[in-house]
Amino acid sequence: MNAPKGLTPEQVEKMAKLSRLHMTPTEAQELAAQLSKAITYFEQISAVDTKGIEPLVTPTEMEEVWRQDQAVKELSADELLANAPQRTGNLFTVPPVV
Repeated sequence: MNAPKGLTPEQVEKMAKLSRLHMTPTEAQELAAQLSKAITYFEQISAVDTKGIEPLVTPTEMEEVWRQDQAVKELSADELLANAPQRTGNLFTVPPVV
């Protein structure tokens, strides 16, 4: 396994600039350390030999449960709006949001 490659604060600052994020040098330093640690973990995971191992979709046995589509009676607009505090025609009336 190759030695882990860490990110420098300068690289983090460049990514922040490209992402239009404001970042102080202290934040860039902290984030570089955190991301470098994450990269190290990913390198460890990718080094695991998985030859001959079947992919695992889910750790538990799951069965698909299908149901028949059935038409059901939907509520009318008047029934849906029956408890509305205020309404205008078939719409809820709400305070304006600025």
